[in-house]
Amino acid sequence: MKKMSIPTSKTSLVLFLCQIISALDVPLDLSQPPTITQQSPKDYIVDPRENIVIQCEAKGKPPPSFSWTRNGTHFDIDKDAQVTMKPNSGTLVINIMNGGKAEAYEGVYQCTARNERGAAISNNIVIRPSRSPLWTKEKLEPNHVREGDSLVLHCRPPVGLPPPIIFWMDNAFQRLPQSERVSQGLNGDLYFSNVQPEDTREDYICYARFNHTQTIQQKQPISVKVFSMDSLNDTIAANLSDTDIYGAKPVTERQPVLLTPTGSTSTKVELRGNVLLLECIAAGLPTPVIRWIKEGGELPANRTFFENFKKTLKIIDVSEADSGNYKCIARNTLGSVHHVISVTVKAAPYWITAPRNLVLSPGEDGMLICRANGNPKPSISWLTNGVPIAIAPEDPSRKVDGDTIIFSHVQERSSAVYQCNASNEYGYLLANAFVNVLAEPPRILTPANKLYQVISDSPALLDCAYFGSPKPEIEWFKGVKGSILRGNEYIFHDNGTLEIPVAQKNSAGTYTCVARNELGKIQNEVQLEIKDPTMIIKQPEYKVIQRYGQVSFECIIKHDSTLLPTVTWLKDNDELPDDERFLVGKDNLTIMNVTDKDDGTYTCIVNTTLDSVSASAVLTVVAAPPTPAIIYARPNPPFDLELTGQLERSIDLSWIPGDENNSPITNFVIEYEDALHEPGVWHYQTEVPGTQTTVQLKLSPYVNYSFRVIAVNKIGRSQPSEPSEQYLTKSASPDENPANVQGIGSEPDNLVITWEPLKGFQSNGPGLQYKVSWRQKDVDDEWTSVIVANVSKYIVSGTPTFVPYEVKVQALNDLGYAPEPSEVIGHSGEDLPMVAPGNVQVHVINSTLAKVHWDPVPLKTVRGHLQGYKVYYWKVQSLSRRSRRHIEKKILTFRGNKTFGMLPGLEPYSSYKLNVRVVNGKGEGPASPDKVFKTPEGVPSSPSFLKITNPTLDSLTLEWGSPTHPNGVLTSYTLKFQPINNTHELGPLVEIRIPANESSLILKNLNYSTRYKFYFNAQTSVGSGSQITEEAVTIMDEAMASRQVDIATQGWFIGLMCAVALLILILLIVCFIRRNKGGKYPVKEKEDAHADPEIQPMKEDDGTFGEYRSLESDAEDHKPLKKGSRTPSDRTVKKEDSDDSLVDYGEGVNGQFNEDGSFIGQYSGKKEKEPAEGNESSEAPSPVNAMNSFV
Repeated sequence: MKKMSIPTSKTSLVLFLCQIISALDVPLDLSQPPTITQQSPKDYIVDPRENIVIQCEAKGKPPPSFSWTRNGTHFDIDKDAQVTMKPNSGTLVINIMNGGKAEAYEGVYQCTARNERGAAISNNIVIRPSRSPLWTKEKLEPNHVREGDSLVLHCRPPVGLPPPIIFWMDNAFQRLPQSERVSQGLNGDLYFSNVQPEDTREDYICYARFNHTQTIQQKQPISVKVFSMDSLNDTIAANLSDTDIYGAKPVTERQPVLLTPTGSTSTKVELRGNVLLLECIAAGLPTPVIRWIKEGGELPANRTFFENFKKTLKIIDVSEADSGNYKCIARNTLGSVHHVISVTVKAAPYWITAPRNLVLSPGEDGMLICRANGNPKPSISWLTNGVPIAIAPEDPSRKVDGDTIIFSHVQERSSAVYQCNASNEYGYLLANAFVNVLAEPPRILTPANKLYQVISDSPALLDCAYFGSPKPEIEWFKGVKGSILRGNEYIFHDNGTLEIPVAQKNSAGTYTCVARNELGKIQNEVQLEIKDPTMIIKQPEYKVIQRYGQVSFECIIKHDSTLLPTVTWLKDNDELPDDERFLVGKDNLTIMNVTDKDDGTYTCIVNTTLDSVSASAVLTVVAAPPTPAIIYARPNPPFDLELTGQLERSIDLSWIPGDENNSPITNFVIEYEDALHEPGVWHYQTEVPGTQTTVQLKLSPYVNYSFRVIAVNKIGRSQPSEPSEQYLTKSASPDENPANVQGIGSEPDNLVITWEPLKGFQSNGPGLQYKVSWRQKDVDDEWTSVIVANVSKYIVSGTPTFVPYEVKVQALNDLGYAPEPSEVIGHSGEDLPMVAPGNVQVHVINSTLAKVHWDPVPLKTVRGHLQGYKVYYWKVQSLSRRSRRHIEKKILTFRGNKTFGMLPGLEPYSSYKLNVRVVNGKGEGPASPDKVFKTPEGVPSSPSFLKITNPTLDSLTLEWGSPTHPNGVLTSYTLKFQPINNTHELGPLVEIRIPANESSLILKNLNYSTRYKFYFNAQTSVGSGSQITEEAVTIMDEAMASRQVDIATQGWFIGLMCAVALLILILLIVCFIRRNKGGKYPVKEKEDAHADPEIQPMKEDDGTFGEYRSLESDAEDHKPLKKGSRTPSDRTVKKEDSDDSLVDYGEGVNGQFNEDGSFIGQYSGKKEKEPAEGNESSEAPSPVNAMNSFV
């Protein structure tokens, strides 16, 4: 038996996906057209120094033959000694290393794989040898540049294939440093926004690296000489007289000018899926800073990157939505300049639906679909066996309809390979898909008796890979004679795999997969074993150990007896040191002679073939304890604090340490008090090492300082010292601006700007105020400002709804302004969304679960921050009862821009309505139109009651109530019954199917004086519901008992009968006399005399029977049986009041919720043993059963 382990759900998922792929393959022992399995890339750049290998591999039955075309004509490889084809393959090998030239084999190659069922073709493979040409020689003049001017050093690398990678280095092969001022452009040129004297050098060298040929080419060195303003006039007078630079003025600052790109606008076309690179490099002094925005939109999150000191905007994986105008703004203190790049994203063809192989049986219908998109829209053309379909041989079963080929009543001659070509000006897609007409009985590809092992409460995936034509139907059974598996506790995948989402111990056993089509049937058995999970029942614990001591960590495990665990110990997530001091035992780790380096985290990892668990603990190594004679204590406080060197922003503080009390002082903590703003409150200032007794303290303006010092050792902190004398610093303008600036609207037409106000000592002087500024983003508006005081909020009214604003808050006081604040982005107030989600669709998954889809609303209509979507759904009516009830709406919220969700907990066979609403920070938008959907039928609950009345010698009358929850249209009832002998052994089982409209049944021809056990359930079209059981006894015939021995002719018997007759006569006379006197017939005593003592009903203390209740009893019949109470004499079994209680289902709920919220478990409960299991002894009757069995 082959074994297969399923250690985790992730592994199972990977396995499942692999099976889906393999399920599409036709077994290689069956006839099939060729399929290309491997080919070289479309654009194939080869190394001209190595042999050229053009791959083309294919499979098929019979094995295909191969041929090639070159530049559209047949390529006869037999005529070229340098070209060979690999055996049993279409791969070409062109021998370059023995005299061939790669340039001679440039061209477009295409491979064809052909057999008697069709021909498949490869892509057009363009072969080009790589090129790494040398730099053309040119005379490079030295560059003489005035300090502060801009400069561009041109690289102009040779055109290679593929293009080279450019970088700048010096003679020592060191990369030249780059910055916001000096950087390399996308074209390889080196740009200087402004030159400085340190840029003077003679070895600016541009290198081109050709990766394909692993070569580097070097440009001649470029010399740059920068003249500073101090020496420029003298230098020009001596060397460059009569130039117009002579007499240059000192360096002056200049506003930005763009070096690249030129002009105010440009265009850029990029293909979908590529990387978009936009560049702006500016000259200016001071060095300009570059900022990027997208006009009318935001830069895409998670795909936008800034490179080359923000001079390059990089957007990865671009799509058509990224088209638009991108503006770069270069700014310095003197002004700004901008450039707008209009980006258009085109798209080479990409698949929407690629054609897939089609396997049909004779007479079947099918279709091949080829759908692609692109910009511009690609054209679709079809080929069959490599020939345009318009000129291919006619096939009456084939009809071409644009991007679809429809097949009707195919025959074996219809087998072929079809090629779909989708092309536009930016590229093409080519896909092969065969139509294989086969008539094959089912076959199961999964090995027989495959063993699966999973950990309890984990998913189990059982394979049933299959093939057949027509496509077989798959059914699963459990056990040798088990019924077909159905229900929500199983998931049946299209590739035949059976998934048990939560495998329990009772899930173990033999599972049978049956595949059948009209040509035959086949089955396969697999085994499932459920293992106990591995657990660490005693984990390692945190340990503190003295140096040179011994420590032990425990790791005691519990595991499935059939699994062999391995225990591994790690230290700090790495292997244990290779040291004999570490002793690994069966369930512990011992470290001898502990040293400081043993400090760390130790982890015990337990692995089996199916699962893994771990636990960790920390080991702390400390020094040996000191001798008891030494007393350690906190240090005494420092004293004699002195202030010296008073300046506006600093002061020197010195002190004398107190006694350290046998523990060295490790550091001193300095605190300060601001008597001007917060008297009595001490703040942390700084701390210094314990060997230092003086420190220079940084001060803030407009603060009345006093200081104190605290000494610290390993034992703790000393009491604070006495405060120093006070020192009041001078006022100054603020050094900082308010923090936590935000712009959030509270109403649709306002913007609330808030900030965290400066603390008193941060004001640096009297008259603290705030300059609040705002402007609408991306509109080129001027800043609007207002100055406020003693507040931390300002409301801007009359704003548009939910538009971005740039906001900044600057502090100022009587002495001036704080530095220029940074800008933050805020939004004006939100309003309720304008539109409802559209295209709401509901997919009912099963009778209790549905999936709802919707289209996202346009972001412009959200009018706020998109928080998610709410789905309102409610039950309209039950389809089985047609009765309405109070409508209770349920709400599910899906966060973010999600466009689907799961609706769990639905009731089977019911009509529901739902609508979807978008939610922002303001609230909910309008609801989408109500969508009506219906849940399918489910299995019914058990019948509401079953009672047995009117027992006779050979008949019993059964009455029942319909299920409380039919969950569909009842189709019938099933009654099963079997006799029970005195030893409680079960007899043969009889089954009766009863129409759904019946509510009673008289069973005849039963055995007299016999106990019967009844099993009763209801069915819908989905299946059978849970059953209700009952027992009853037919009446005994006393006359038949007396005839068992024929002794009527015996003399002694005749005499005995006479005596008995005389006694009876006397008894009758006595009874007659008593009756005439008003006495009652002693029914109770007679019943006591004739009743079976084994089935007597329960009695009260006074010896009387419990009181019978009539069939017409009131609502008391529906109350649950309580402890000590009797079952009604009519043997009615009533359900609990609450039909929804999970307790009614027995042992509890094994259900769980998956990630999308759907309920995937199923109620499980104790049921009677199946009658088909044999004549097993049943449990001893309870008092309730005893009452029910009384006749």
